[in-house]
Parts: sequence; C-alpha cells; structure tokens
Amino acid sequence: MKKIMTAMVFSSVLFLAALTGCEDQQQDPTPSQTVSPSQEQQPTVPPDEKTAGNPESQNSQESTPVQETSGTIDGLKVVANPDSVTVLVDKQYALPKNYEPQDLVYPNVPFIFQEKIEKRKLRKEAADALEKLFDGAKKDGISLAGVSGYRSYDRQTKLFESYVQRDGEAAAKMYSAVPGTSEHQTGLAIDVSGIDGKCAAESCFAGTPEADWLAKHAPEYGFIVRYPEDKVEITGYEYEPWHIRYVGVQLAKELAEKGQCLEEYYNAVPVSGAK
Repeated sequence: MKKIMTAMVFSSVLFLAALTGCEDQQQDPTPSQTVSPSQEQQPTVPPDEKTAGNPESQNSQESTPVQETSGTIDGLKVVANPDSVTVLVDKQYALPKNYEPQDLVYPNVPFIFQEKIEKRKLRKEAADALEKLFDGAKKDGISLAGVSGYRSYDRQTKLFESYVQRDGEAAAKMYSAVPGTSEHQTGLAIDVSGIDGKCAAESCFAGTPEADWLAKHAPEYGFIVRYPEDKVEITGYEYEPWHIRYVGVQLAKELAEKGQCLEEYYNAVPVSGAK
C-alpha cells in the first residue's frame, strides 16, 4: 500500500512540474520568438502607389500656384497681391483701383530719351536687376536702352483711348492693355531697344541681336519676355520681343526651362478676350 501511495504522489509531482514548465514557456518566449508591432510584416507598396489614394500627398507633389483675388472690377478679377513680383496681371486679372507701387526708382541705365519722367521708373528690385541685365548685355557686346517702364493708370487710359480711336477697340486690345490691366502699372515691366532706339516697341525689333540676346539671357537676371511669339493664343497679345517683365531669377529660369508664360504657370488659360 505504501508503495502504491508513493507512486501516486511521485506521478502527481511529475504532472505538476510538466504543467508549470508549459505555462512558463508561454509567458517568457525566447528572443527569437518575440515580435513587436513595428516588426510585423507589412504589405509591400510600390513607391509610385504610396500616394495614389492620398490627395494631400498628391497636392504636395504637384501643387499648382494660385493667383489670389479680392473681388472684381468691371468683370475682371482683382489681384490680392499687387506688390508681389510674381503677380499675374492680364486680360483676366486687374490691379486694385488707383494702385501705385511705393518703391519706384530711376534705374541707372540709358534710355532713348533724356527726361526724368514717369516712364523711366521701375520698382527698386526690378531696377537693380535691370542694371545687372544691361551690364551683362554690354559684356556680350550688346548695348540696350530703356523705352518705357512704369506707367500710371491715367497714362495708360490716355494711351489706350488714342489707340482705340486710331485702330478700333478690337485691334487696340491686341497690343495695348485696358487701363488697370497693364503690366507697366506694376512697375515690374519695361520695353527695351537697342541703344540707337531703332525699332523701339516695333515689330522690326524681332530678330535683332538685342532681341535674340534678351530671349536667351533675360531669365538669368530675373526677367522674361512676357509676350512670346508662340503664346499669342494664351496671352492675348501680339508678339512683343521688347517687353520684358521682372519675376525674380528663380521663376524666370523655371518658366524658361518649361517653356511657359505666366498664364500657364498659374493655369490661368485660356485668357478671356484673347480672340
């Protein structure tokens, strides 16, 4: 009887030991068995599909600049940031009523006239850049002269009305801006010519060494030829190789590399009234 009781006790001890060992093994797995949430296998996603369903990621990668507005004037959108050097002013976007830049200066460059009058001025940043552009052209054997820079709303009104009387409104709108929509009023645009003034603001300026130099090198100084020959349907203006506009070096080079005009940059096409 004692032998039987001893055997039963011994068997019970073995059973409890085995059970305890199993519980310990479940509670304390070896390091090779430990898997943290960050180590769990995740589905593989191709790089180009990671943002396919994420609008915020797509917008951050392919954001389109926006031309901000603040109301309308005579059916035209009024720009909210007229002092920005990248502002778009055209047949759709007008400057605020009575807008006048507050930092107009006289750039130290030759003009085809001697008087210190309004159209000799530019905004300070554009004027400094123009001086560098003229110096750069001179180093390349190209002598430039200013023709017409800043133009007030009143001055643009008189010019536009005279063109309408001479050629009719439809024709005038192809080469002259309706008052309030002229880039010259921003103080960031200027018409230039050769130092002799020949073909100043005329179609014969196209193809001259001065025009060719501007088309190639103006972006290096922050300027663009604002109304290119291949963008007439977009800008709504005839080709003007003499009209350059300051937008800053970074944007000027970007537009040149992409072959874009400002309307395309802001996705503001087609321009109303281009035809």
